[in-house]
Amino acid sequence: MEFTLDALLVLSRPITADLTRYMKEAEELLQKGAPAGEGARIDEWNLEKDQLKLRIKSGRYVRPHDAVYRIKNYLAKEMGAEYKTGVREILGRRYEIIFEVKDNPERDMKVPFVKEISFKNKTCRILLENLDDSFLQKNYVDRIINLVNEKIEEQLYAGKGEHHEITWSSPVKEHAGSKDPTQEMKRKNWIKHRGRGQWIYGPIPTKIIKTMESIVEEELIKPLGFQEVIIPKAVTWDVWKRSGHAKNIYNEIYYLSPPKTRSREFWEDVIDEYRITGEIPLDKIKERIDPPIGGVSYAQCPPLWPFFENRTLDLEQMPLKLFDRSGPSMRYESGGIHGIERVDEFHRIEIVWLGTRKQVIKLHKEIIEAYKKIFNQVLDLEWRLAWVTPWFMAQEGINGLADEKHEIGTVDFESYLPYKGSRDESEWLEFQNASNNGIKYPEGFNVKLSGGKKLYSGCTGIGLERWLATFLAQKSLNPENWPHEFREGFGEMPEEIRLL
Repeated sequence: MEFTLDALLVLSRPITADLTRYMKEAEELLQKGAPAGEGARIDEWNLEKDQLKLRIKSGRYVRPHDAVYRIKNYLAKEMGAEYKTGVREILGRRYEIIFEVKDNPERDMKVPFVKEISFKNKTCRILLENLDDSFLQKNYVDRIINLVNEKIEEQLYAGKGEHHEITWSSPVKEHAGSKDPTQEMKRKNWIKHRGRGQWIYGPIPTKIIKTMESIVEEELIKPLGFQEVIIPKAVTWDVWKRSGHAKNIYNEIYYLSPPKTRSREFWEDVIDEYRITGEIPLDKIKERIDPPIGGVSYAQCPPLWPFFENRTLDLEQMPLKLFDRSGPSMRYESGGIHGIERVDEFHRIEIVWLGTRKQVIKLHKEIIEAYKKIFNQVLDLEWRLAWVTPWFMAQEGINGLADEKHEIGTVDFESYLPYKGSRDESEWLEFQNASNNGIKYPEGFNVKLSGGKKLYSGCTGIGLERWLATFLAQKSLNPENWPHEFREGFGEMPEEIRLL
Protein backbone atom coordinates (compact mmCIF):
# COMPACT_ATOMS: atom_id res chain seq x y z
CA MET A 1 0.00 0.00 0.00
CA GLU A 2 1.19 3.52 -0.79
CA PHE A 3 -0.36 6.68 0.67
CA THR A 4 0.57 10.24 -0.33
CA LEU A 5 -1.29 13.11 1.36
CA ASP A 6 -0.83 16.78 0.52
CA ALA A 7 -2.18 18.42 3.67
CA LEU A 8 -2.70 22.03 4.63
CA LEU A 9 -2.54 23.01 8.30
CA VAL A 10 -4.15 26.41 8.85
CA LEU A 11 -2.58 28.14 11.87
CA SER A 12 -4.48 30.38 14.24
CA ARG A 13 -2.21 33.33 13.24
CA PRO A 14 0.60 34.01 10.73
CA ILE A 15 4.16 33.32 11.89
CA THR A 16 7.69 33.49 10.48
CA ALA A 17 9.84 30.63 11.71
CA ASP A 18 12.24 27.87 10.76
CA LEU A 19 10.32 24.69 11.56
CA THR A 20 13.08 22.23 10.62
CA ARG A 21 13.56 21.07 14.20
CA TYR A 22 9.83 20.70 14.73
CA MET A 23 9.40 18.68 11.55
CA LYS A 24 12.25 16.34 12.48
CA GLU A 25 10.87 15.73 15.96
CA ALA A 26 7.32 15.32 14.63
CA GLU A 27 8.52 12.73 12.14
CA GLU A 28 9.92 10.65 14.99
CA LEU A 29 6.39 10.44 16.40
CA LEU A 30 5.21 8.94 13.12
CA GLN A 31 7.27 5.79 13.75
CA LYS A 32 5.40 4.80 16.89
CA GLY A 33 3.23 1.69 16.47
CA ALA A 34 4.96 0.63 13.24
CA PRO A 35 7.77 -1.84 12.52
CA ALA A 36 11.19 -0.18 12.36
CA GLY A 37 11.44 2.16 9.37
CA GLU A 38 7.85 1.53 8.23
CA GLY A 39 6.07 4.51 9.81
CA ALA A 40 4.96 7.61 7.97
CA ARG A 41 7.41 10.30 6.87
CA ILE A 42 7.22 14.00 6.02
CA ASP A 43 8.56 14.26 2.46
CA GLU A 44 8.07 18.01 2.02
CA TRP A 45 6.94 20.98 4.08
CA ASN A 46 6.54 24.70 3.51
CA LEU A 47 5.37 27.53 5.78
CA GLU A 48 3.72 30.62 4.31
CA LYS A 49 2.25 32.98 6.91
CA ASP A 50 -0.59 31.01 8.53
CA GLN A 51 -0.43 28.04 6.14
CA LEU A 52 1.78 25.00 6.73
CA LYS A 53 1.83 22.71 3.71
CA LEU A 54 2.92 19.09 4.24
CA ARG A 55 3.41 16.09 2.01
CA ILE A 56 3.14 12.93 4.11
CA LYS A 57 3.88 9.47 2.71
CA SER A 58 3.50 6.01 4.21
CA GLY A 59 2.93 2.37 3.54
CA ARG A 60 0.52 0.19 5.49
CA TYR A 61 1.44 1.59 8.90
CA VAL A 62 0.62 5.02 10.40
CA ARG A 63 -1.36 6.21 7.40
CA PRO A 64 -1.13 9.92 6.54
CA HIS A 65 -4.71 10.72 7.59
CA ASP A 66 -3.71 9.49 11.07
CA ALA A 67 -0.18 10.88 10.96
CA VAL A 68 -1.34 14.43 10.26
CA TYR A 69 -3.16 14.52 13.63
CA ARG A 70 -0.05 13.36 15.47
CA ILE A 71 1.75 16.26 13.81
CA LYS A 72 -1.04 18.67 14.71
CA ASN A 73 -1.03 17.69 18.39
CA TYR A 74 2.76 17.97 18.60
CA LEU A 75 2.87 21.37 16.89
CA ALA A 76 0.02 22.74 18.99
CA LYS A 77 1.99 21.92 22.12
CA GLU A 78 5.45 23.03 20.97
CA MET A 79 4.62 26.00 18.72
CA GLY A 80 1.94 27.18 21.09
CA ALA A 81 4.52 27.79 23.78
CA GLU A 82 7.08 29.47 21.50
CA TYR A 83 5.00 31.23 18.84
CA LYS A 84 1.62 31.58 20.56
CA THR A 85 -0.16 29.84 17.71
CA GLY A 86 -1.99 26.57 17.14
CA VAL A 87 -3.54 24.59 14.32
CA ARG A 88 -7.03 25.88 13.57
CA GLU A 89 -7.94 23.53 10.71
CA ILE A 90 -6.59 20.63 8.65
CA LEU A 91 -7.44 20.19 4.97
CA GLY A 92 -6.50 17.39 2.60
CA ARG A 93 -5.72 19.09 -0.70
CA ARG A 94 -4.81 15.90 -2.53
CA TYR A 95 -4.67 12.28 -1.38
CA GLU A 96 -3.40 9.46 -3.58
CA ILE A 97 -3.79 5.85 -2.45
CA ILE A 98 -2.42 2.78 -4.22
CA PHE A 99 -3.22 -0.71 -2.97
CA GLU A 100 -3.49 -4.29 -4.18
CA VAL A 101 -6.88 -5.90 -4.80
CA LYS A 102 -8.00 -9.50 -5.23
CA ASP A 103 -8.76 -8.96 -8.90
CA ASN A 104 -9.58 -6.19 -11.35
CA PRO A 105 -13.32 -5.37 -11.30
CA GLU A 106 -15.45 -6.74 -14.12
CA ARG A 107 -17.08 -3.35 -14.82
CA ASP A 108 -16.53 0.34 -14.10
CA MET A 109 -16.79 1.29 -10.46
CA LYS A 110 -18.11 4.45 -8.84
CA VAL A 111 -17.21 5.27 -5.25
CA PRO A 112 -18.50 8.29 -3.29
CA PHE A 113 -15.95 11.11 -2.65
CA VAL A 114 -13.44 9.58 -5.11
CA LYS A 115 -12.33 11.92 -7.93
CA GLU A 116 -10.41 9.26 -9.87
CA ILE A 117 -10.24 5.48 -9.60
CA SER A 118 -8.34 3.09 -11.86
CA PHE A 119 -7.21 -0.52 -11.86
CA LYS A 120 -4.22 -2.20 -13.45
CA ASN A 121 -2.56 -5.54 -12.76
CA LYS A 122 -4.68 -6.10 -9.63
CA THR A 123 -3.67 -2.71 -8.28
CA CYS A 124 -6.11 0.08 -7.50
CA ARG A 125 -5.25 3.80 -7.59
CA ILE A 126 -7.58 6.26 -5.89
CA LEU A 127 -7.38 10.05 -5.95
CA LEU A 128 -9.23 12.20 -3.42
CA GLU A 129 -9.24 16.00 -3.38
CA ASN A 130 -10.40 18.84 -1.13
CA LEU A 131 -10.99 16.81 1.99
CA ASP A 132 -12.13 18.60 5.12
CA ASP A 133 -11.08 18.00 8.70
CA SER A 134 -14.10 15.81 9.44
CA PHE A 135 -13.46 13.54 6.45
CA LEU A 136 -9.89 12.83 7.55
CA GLN A 137 -10.68 12.48 11.23
CA LYS A 138 -13.59 10.06 10.79
CA ASN A 139 -11.41 7.58 8.94
CA TYR A 140 -13.46 7.63 5.74
CA VAL A 141 -10.30 6.82 3.80
CA ASP A 142 -9.99 3.32 5.25
CA ARG A 143 -13.70 2.79 4.71
CA ILE A 144 -13.31 3.73 1.03
CA ILE A 145 -10.54 1.15 0.66
CA ASN A 146 -12.74 -1.48 2.33
CA LEU A 147 -15.66 -0.53 0.10
CA VAL A 148 -13.59 -0.96 -3.07
CA ASN A 149 -12.58 -4.45 -1.93
CA GLU A 150 -16.17 -5.32 -1.02
CA LYS A 151 -17.51 -4.12 -4.38
CA ILE A 152 -14.93 -6.24 -6.19
CA GLU A 153 -15.99 -9.25 -4.09
CA GLU A 154 -19.63 -8.57 -4.95
CA GLN A 155 -18.85 -8.44 -8.68
CA LEU A 156 -16.82 -11.64 -8.53
CA TYR A 157 -19.52 -13.53 -6.65
CA ALA A 158 -22.46 -12.12 -8.59
CA GLY A 159 -21.93 -14.56 -11.44
CA LYS A 160 -21.41 -17.60 -9.24
CA GLY A 161 -24.86 -17.78 -7.64
CA GLU A 162 -25.61 -18.28 -4.01
CA HIS A 163 -24.94 -21.57 -2.28
CA HIS A 164 -27.90 -23.91 -2.68
CA GLU A 165 -27.67 -27.47 -1.38
CA ILE A 166 -30.80 -29.63 -1.31
CA THR A 167 -30.70 -31.71 1.87
CA TRP A 168 -34.15 -33.35 1.92
CA SER A 169 -37.13 -33.82 -0.39
CA SER A 170 -40.65 -35.04 0.25
CA PRO A 171 -42.07 -37.82 -1.90
CA VAL A 172 -43.39 -36.85 -5.34
CA LYS A 173 -47.16 -36.36 -5.13
CA GLU A 174 -50.17 -36.12 -7.41
CA HIS A 175 -51.72 -32.67 -7.31
CA ALA A 176 -55.30 -31.58 -7.82
CA GLY A 177 -54.09 -28.10 -8.68
CA SER A 178 -52.70 -27.22 -12.09
CA LYS A 179 -53.55 -23.52 -12.42
CA ASP A 180 -52.10 -20.29 -11.07
CA PRO A 181 -53.97 -19.73 -7.79
CA THR A 182 -53.73 -15.94 -8.10
CA GLN A 183 -55.55 -15.94 -11.42
CA GLU A 184 -58.10 -18.47 -10.19
CA MET A 185 -58.86 -16.44 -7.06
CA LYS A 186 -59.20 -13.27 -9.14
CA ARG A 187 -61.60 -15.05 -11.47
CA LYS A 188 -63.75 -16.15 -8.53
CA ASN A 189 -63.57 -12.70 -6.86
CA TRP A 190 -61.77 -14.11 -3.82
CA ILE A 191 -59.06 -11.43 -4.07
CA LYS A 192 -58.65 -8.00 -5.63
CA HIS A 193 -55.43 -6.34 -6.70
CA ARG A 194 -55.25 -2.86 -5.21
CA GLY A 195 -52.18 -0.67 -5.46
CA ARG A 196 -48.68 -1.77 -6.25
CA GLY A 197 -48.03 -5.29 -4.97
CA GLN A 198 -51.08 -5.19 -2.67
CA TRP A 199 -54.08 -7.49 -2.55
CA ILE A 200 -57.40 -7.30 -0.78
CA TYR A 201 -58.29 -10.79 0.51
CA GLY A 202 -61.95 -11.72 0.72
CA PRO A 203 -63.48 -13.98 3.41
CA ILE A 204 -62.39 -17.32 1.91
CA PRO A 205 -58.62 -16.75 1.43
CA THR A 206 -58.57 -14.82 4.71
CA LYS A 207 -60.04 -17.84 6.51
CA ILE A 208 -57.45 -20.11 4.84
CA ILE A 209 -54.67 -17.81 6.10
CA LYS A 210 -56.18 -17.64 9.59
CA THR A 211 -56.42 -21.45 9.65
CA MET A 212 -52.73 -21.62 8.77
CA GLU A 213 -51.98 -19.18 11.62
CA SER A 214 -53.87 -21.48 14.01
CA ILE A 215 -51.90 -24.49 12.77
CA VAL A 216 -48.62 -22.66 13.41
CA GLU A 217 -49.82 -21.72 16.87
CA GLU A 218 -50.88 -25.27 17.76
CA GLU A 219 -47.97 -27.14 16.16
CA LEU A 220 -45.04 -24.77 16.75
CA ILE A 221 -45.64 -21.70 18.90
CA LYS A 222 -47.41 -23.34 21.87
CA PRO A 223 -45.44 -26.63 22.00
CA LEU A 224 -42.09 -24.79 21.89
CA GLY A 225 -43.20 -22.12 24.36
CA PHE A 226 -42.99 -18.87 22.38
CA GLN A 227 -44.43 -15.65 23.86
CA GLU A 228 -46.14 -12.98 21.78
CA VAL A 229 -44.72 -9.45 21.47
CA ILE A 230 -45.54 -6.41 19.31
CA ILE A 231 -42.66 -5.09 17.19
CA PRO A 232 -42.74 -1.66 15.45
CA LYS A 233 -43.29 -1.67 11.72
CA ALA A 234 -41.75 1.78 11.21
CA VAL A 235 -38.00 1.16 11.29
CA THR A 236 -35.50 3.99 11.81
CA TRP A 237 -32.04 4.15 10.25
CA ASP A 238 -30.20 3.38 13.50
CA VAL A 239 -31.83 -0.07 13.60
CA TRP A 240 -30.80 -0.97 10.06
CA LYS A 241 -27.28 0.33 10.66
CA ARG A 242 -26.88 -2.00 13.62
CA SER A 243 -28.60 -4.99 11.99
CA GLY A 244 -26.41 -4.70 8.88
CA HIS A 245 -29.31 -4.12 6.48
CA ALA A 246 -28.21 -0.51 5.83
CA LYS A 247 -25.43 -1.87 3.63
CA ASN A 248 -27.75 -2.92 0.85
CA ILE A 249 -31.50 -2.25 1.16
CA TYR A 250 -32.06 1.13 -0.49
CA ASN A 251 -33.57 -0.24 -3.71
CA GLU A 252 -36.07 -2.44 -1.85
CA ILE A 253 -37.57 -0.41 1.00
CA TYR A 254 -40.58 1.85 1.26
CA TYR A 255 -39.34 5.08 2.81
CA LEU A 256 -40.97 6.96 5.70
CA SER A 257 -40.86 10.76 5.47
CA PRO A 258 -42.66 12.81 8.15
CA PRO A 259 -44.22 16.22 7.43
CA LYS A 260 -42.11 19.24 8.31
CA THR A 261 -44.93 20.44 10.57
CA ARG A 262 -48.49 19.52 11.52
CA SER A 263 -49.59 23.13 11.15
CA ARG A 264 -52.70 23.36 8.96
CA GLU A 265 -51.58 26.76 7.67
CA PHE A 266 -48.35 25.20 6.36
CA TRP A 267 -50.40 22.68 4.39
CA GLU A 268 -53.29 24.98 3.43
CA ASP A 269 -52.37 25.47 -0.23
CA VAL A 270 -52.00 21.69 -0.66
CA ILE A 271 -55.45 21.19 0.85
CA ASP A 272 -57.00 23.98 -1.21
CA GLU A 273 -55.46 22.85 -4.49
CA TYR A 274 -56.90 19.38 -4.06
CA ARG A 275 -60.30 20.83 -3.20
CA ILE A 276 -60.26 22.80 -6.48
CA THR A 277 -58.64 20.29 -8.87
CA GLY A 278 -59.47 16.93 -7.30
CA GLU A 279 -55.80 15.98 -7.92
CA ILE A 280 -53.15 15.35 -5.26
CA PRO A 281 -50.44 18.09 -5.65
CA LEU A 282 -47.44 15.78 -5.25
CA ASP A 283 -44.82 18.43 -6.03
CA LYS A 284 -46.08 20.63 -3.22
CA ILE A 285 -46.16 17.65 -0.86
CA LYS A 286 -42.50 16.86 -1.64
CA GLU A 287 -41.55 20.38 -0.55
CA ARG A 288 -43.30 19.92 2.79
CA ILE A 289 -41.89 16.61 3.98
CA ASP A 290 -38.59 15.92 5.72
CA PRO A 291 -35.97 13.42 4.50
CA PRO A 292 -36.83 9.80 5.36
CA ILE A 293 -36.39 8.79 8.99
CA GLY A 294 -36.24 5.15 7.85
CA GLY A 295 -38.72 2.84 6.20
CA VAL A 296 -41.55 0.37 6.63
CA SER A 297 -40.58 -2.99 8.16
CA TYR A 298 -38.50 -4.89 5.60
CA ALA A 299 -37.18 -7.77 7.69
CA GLN A 300 -39.46 -8.08 10.69
CA CYS A 301 -37.13 -8.95 13.57
CA PRO A 302 -34.50 -6.09 13.54
CA PRO A 303 -36.81 -3.52 15.24
CA LEU A 304 -37.18 -5.96 18.16
CA TRP A 305 -33.49 -5.68 19.03
CA PRO A 306 -33.48 -2.12 20.47
CA PHE A 307 -35.45 -3.68 23.35
CA PHE A 308 -32.22 -5.49 24.34
CA GLU A 309 -29.69 -2.96 23.03
CA ASN A 310 -26.67 -2.32 25.30
CA ARG A 311 -28.12 -4.61 27.97
CA THR A 312 -27.18 -7.96 29.51
CA LEU A 313 -29.66 -10.86 29.46
CA ASP A 314 -29.99 -13.36 32.31
CA LEU A 315 -28.45 -16.73 31.41
CA GLU A 316 -30.97 -18.48 33.66
CA GLN A 317 -33.85 -17.12 31.54
CA MET A 318 -32.44 -18.49 28.30
CA PRO A 319 -33.57 -19.48 25.77
CA LEU A 320 -35.83 -16.49 25.18
CA LYS A 321 -38.60 -17.35 22.70
CA LEU A 322 -40.71 -14.58 21.12
CA PHE A 323 -43.02 -14.07 18.15
CA ASP A 324 -44.81 -11.15 16.46
CA ARG A 325 -47.81 -11.05 14.13
CA SER A 326 -48.89 -7.45 14.65
CA GLY A 327 -48.81 -6.04 11.14
CA PRO A 328 -47.57 -6.16 7.56
CA SER A 329 -44.08 -5.77 6.15
CA MET A 330 -43.30 -4.06 2.85
CA ARG A 331 -40.63 -4.63 0.21
CA TYR A 332 -40.44 -2.95 -3.18
CA GLU A 333 -40.68 -5.51 -6.00
CA SER A 334 -39.80 -4.16 -9.43
CA GLY A 335 -41.20 -5.48 -12.67
CA GLY A 336 -44.90 -4.76 -12.37
CA ILE A 337 -47.75 -6.81 -10.90
CA HIS A 338 -46.98 -10.29 -9.61
CA GLY A 339 -49.12 -12.95 -8.00
CA ILE A 340 -49.71 -13.37 -4.28
CA GLU A 341 -46.39 -15.22 -3.99
CA ARG A 342 -44.45 -12.01 -4.74
CA VAL A 343 -45.96 -8.92 -3.21
CA ASP A 344 -44.88 -5.53 -1.92
CA GLU A 345 -47.08 -5.77 1.18
CA PHE A 346 -47.02 -9.12 2.95
CA HIS A 347 -48.07 -10.62 6.25
CA ARG A 348 -45.76 -12.63 8.45
CA ILE A 349 -45.53 -14.36 11.77
CA GLU A 350 -41.97 -13.56 12.88
CA ILE A 351 -40.43 -15.99 15.36
CA VAL A 352 -37.23 -15.06 17.21
CA TRP A 353 -35.18 -17.01 19.72
CA LEU A 354 -32.10 -16.07 21.79
CA GLY A 355 -29.77 -18.10 23.98
CA THR A 356 -26.46 -19.91 24.15
CA ARG A 357 -25.02 -21.49 21.01
CA LYS A 358 -26.33 -24.95 21.99
CA GLN A 359 -29.79 -23.61 22.83
CA VAL A 360 -30.14 -21.70 19.56
CA ILE A 361 -28.93 -24.67 17.49
CA LYS A 362 -31.36 -26.99 19.32
CA LEU A 363 -34.33 -24.65 18.77
CA HIS A 364 -33.42 -24.19 15.11
CA LYS A 365 -33.63 -27.95 14.63
CA GLU A 366 -36.87 -28.23 16.62
CA ILE A 367 -38.49 -25.50 14.52
CA ILE A 368 -37.45 -27.26 11.31
CA GLU A 369 -39.01 -30.49 12.62
CA ALA A 370 -42.23 -28.63 13.52
CA TYR A 371 -42.40 -27.25 9.96
CA LYS A 372 -41.83 -30.76 8.57
CA LYS A 373 -44.83 -32.02 10.53
CA ILE A 374 -47.03 -29.15 9.32
CA PHE A 375 -46.03 -29.46 5.67
CA ASN A 376 -46.13 -33.28 5.59
CA GLN A 377 -49.03 -34.24 7.86
CA VAL A 378 -51.32 -31.20 7.98
CA LEU A 379 -50.92 -29.48 4.59
CA ASP A 380 -49.66 -32.57 2.69
CA LEU A 381 -47.31 -30.56 0.46
CA GLU A 382 -44.62 -31.54 -2.02
CA TRP A 383 -41.57 -29.61 -0.92
CA ARG A 384 -37.83 -29.78 -0.22
CA LEU A 385 -35.19 -28.40 2.13
CA ALA A 386 -32.12 -26.47 0.95
CA TRP A 387 -29.16 -25.17 2.96
CA VAL A 388 -28.45 -21.76 1.42
CA THR A 389 -26.27 -18.68 1.76
CA PRO A 390 -27.62 -16.86 4.85
CA TRP A 391 -29.09 -13.37 4.43
CA PHE A 392 -26.32 -11.73 6.48
CA MET A 393 -23.76 -12.96 3.93
CA ALA A 394 -25.89 -12.54 0.79
CA GLN A 395 -26.63 -8.87 1.57
CA GLU A 396 -22.89 -8.17 1.53
CA GLY A 397 -22.36 -9.99 -1.77
CA ILE A 398 -20.71 -12.98 -0.09
CA ASN A 399 -21.70 -16.49 -1.12
CA GLY A 400 -20.96 -19.80 0.49
CA LEU A 401 -21.84 -20.86 4.01
CA ALA A 402 -21.49 -19.32 7.46
CA ASP A 403 -20.80 -22.75 8.92
CA GLU A 404 -19.80 -25.93 7.10
CA LYS A 405 -21.43 -28.01 9.89
CA HIS A 406 -24.88 -26.70 8.90
CA GLU A 407 -25.43 -25.26 12.38
CA ILE A 408 -25.26 -21.50 11.77
CA GLY A 409 -26.97 -20.27 8.62
CA THR A 410 -30.24 -20.48 6.69
CA VAL A 411 -32.50 -23.33 5.62
CA ASP A 412 -34.96 -22.62 2.80
CA PHE A 413 -38.19 -24.57 2.36
CA GLU A 414 -39.10 -24.76 -1.33
CA SER A 415 -42.40 -25.88 -2.84
CA TYR A 416 -43.26 -27.26 -6.25
CA LEU A 417 -45.85 -25.20 -8.15
CA PRO A 418 -47.50 -27.50 -10.74
CA TYR A 419 -48.69 -24.63 -12.96
CA LYS A 420 -45.06 -23.54 -13.46
CA GLY A 421 -44.12 -26.70 -15.39
CA SER A 422 -42.12 -29.83 -14.68
CA ARG A 423 -40.39 -30.43 -11.35
CA ASP A 424 -36.94 -30.55 -12.92
CA GLU A 425 -37.21 -27.47 -15.13
CA SER A 426 -39.51 -25.09 -13.25
CA GLU A 427 -38.51 -22.69 -10.49
CA TRP A 428 -39.61 -23.85 -7.05
CA LEU A 429 -40.96 -21.27 -4.62
CA GLU A 430 -39.03 -20.43 -1.46
CA PHE A 431 -42.09 -20.31 0.79
CA GLN A 432 -40.43 -20.54 4.20
CA ASN A 433 -37.00 -20.25 5.81
CA ALA A 434 -35.40 -20.64 9.21
CA SER A 435 -32.09 -19.03 10.18
CA ASN A 436 -29.60 -19.47 12.97
CA ASN A 437 -28.04 -16.00 12.79
CA GLY A 438 -25.19 -16.80 15.16
CA ILE A 439 -23.85 -13.70 16.92
CA LYS A 440 -24.87 -11.30 14.12
CA TYR A 441 -27.62 -9.43 16.01
CA PRO A 442 -26.18 -9.63 19.55
CA GLU A 443 -22.93 -8.09 18.32
CA GLY A 444 -24.69 -5.49 16.17
CA PHE A 445 -26.85 -4.30 19.07
CA ASN A 446 -24.26 -4.91 21.80
CA VAL A 447 -26.35 -7.43 23.74
CA LYS A 448 -24.53 -9.56 26.32
CA LEU A 449 -25.34 -12.74 28.22
CA SER A 450 -24.59 -13.06 31.93
CA GLY A 451 -21.87 -15.45 33.01
CA GLY A 452 -19.54 -14.35 30.23
CA LYS A 453 -21.15 -16.59 27.60
CA LYS A 454 -21.77 -15.42 24.03
CA LEU A 455 -25.35 -14.72 23.01
CA TYR A 456 -26.71 -16.28 19.82
CA SER A 457 -30.04 -15.80 18.04
CA GLY A 458 -32.23 -17.19 15.31
CA CYS A 459 -35.35 -16.13 13.42
CA THR A 460 -37.92 -17.55 11.05
CA GLY A 461 -40.52 -15.53 9.17
CA ILE A 462 -43.73 -17.31 8.16
CA GLY A 463 -44.89 -15.62 4.95
CA LEU A 464 -48.60 -16.33 4.89
CA GLU A 465 -49.15 -15.27 1.27
CA ARG A 466 -46.53 -17.78 0.13
CA TRP A 467 -48.07 -20.54 2.23
CA LEU A 468 -51.42 -19.70 0.61
CA ALA A 469 -49.89 -19.70 -2.89
CA THR A 470 -48.20 -23.07 -2.31
CA PHE A 471 -51.24 -24.73 -0.78
CA LEU A 472 -53.72 -23.65 -3.46
CA ALA A 473 -51.28 -24.31 -6.33
CA GLN A 474 -51.03 -27.94 -5.22
CA LYS A 475 -54.51 -28.55 -3.77
CA SER A 476 -56.64 -26.21 -5.98
CA LEU A 477 -59.41 -23.91 -4.76
CA ASN A 478 -61.82 -26.81 -4.28
CA PRO A 479 -62.08 -27.69 -0.54
CA GLU A 480 -62.80 -31.32 -1.45
CA ASN A 481 -59.16 -31.60 -2.53
CA TRP A 482 -57.80 -30.22 0.73
CA PRO A 483 -56.28 -32.59 3.33
CA HIS A 484 -58.72 -33.88 5.95
CA GLU A 485 -56.86 -32.41 8.94
CA PHE A 486 -56.75 -28.97 7.32
CA ARG A 487 -60.46 -29.11 6.40
CA GLU A 488 -61.33 -29.92 9.99
CA GLY A 489 -59.44 -26.85 11.22
CA PHE A 490 -60.92 -24.71 8.45
CA GLY A 491 -64.55 -25.57 9.18
CA GLU A 492 -67.41 -24.28 7.06
CA MET A 493 -66.74 -22.42 3.84
CA PRO A 494 -67.57 -18.69 4.12
CA GLU A 495 -70.12 -17.32 1.71
CA GLU A 496 -68.56 -15.78 -1.38
CA ILE A 497 -69.13 -12.06 -1.94
CA ARG A 498 -71.25 -11.59 -5.06
CA LEU A 499 -70.06 -8.66 -7.18
CA LEU A 500 -72.69 -7.70 -9.74
